[in-house]
Amino acid sequence: MTPEQARPAPRQDSQDPAIFGQTPWQTVGPFFHYGLPWKGGADLVGTSDIGARPELMPPEHYLLASPSPKGEIAGETIVLEGVVVDAEGQIIPDAMIEIWQADAAGHYAEGNTGFVGFGRASTGEDGTYRFRTVLPGSIGEGHAPHIAVGVFGRGLLKRLVTRVYFEGDPANASDPILALVPPERRGTLMARKQDGAWRFDIVLQGERETVFFDV
Repeated sequence: MTPEQARPAPRQDSQDPAIFGQTPWQTVGPFFHYGLPWKGGADLVGTSDIGARPELMPPEHYLLASPSPKGEIAGETIVLEGVVVDAEGQIIPDAMIEIWQADAAGHYAEGNTGFVGFGRASTGEDGTYRFRTVLPGSIGEGHAPHIAVGVFGRGLLKRLVTRVYFEGDPANASDPILALVPPERRGTLMARKQDGAWRFDIVLQGERETVFFDV
């Protein structure tokens, strides 16, 4: 036996590329739309179940408690809804939308109003999301009523952040944040009245991309 024949064969362990090759890439999600929203998470003023997608879970796993009563909440109740689409206009059926807002008096949650100001909703198979909330008030002089929005979805390593303003509000003309946006793109931040609701579509990329902010 030669010295070469007597030498033990190289050990193949978990680091040997001959066994596994390149580590496969993996995108983020999609799991936000069924893993994080809760029953009633999109109803900031009532006790409906909107927000989660129970059809994605076996009945025995859908054990979330019913929303607790919120008490009397001042202000005008509104529906905020829209569709989430990609650059080609294709719907995104597995995104998750978060909102954070002031109450009708322009105050954030203070513990005794019954209004939390935070909500979370899945998009449906048709790409739509829906919230029931109150029309927010101004948070200070010169600031237009608005709702902060976070978008989570497949391939997004960080959430996208934007704002919803309400078309026709005179305070839009003086809002300091809206003034940072080029005039020709401010329309992407405007919710518009449609069929009794405020419509706000979110376009992730492309020519009509919604303005997103660095945070």
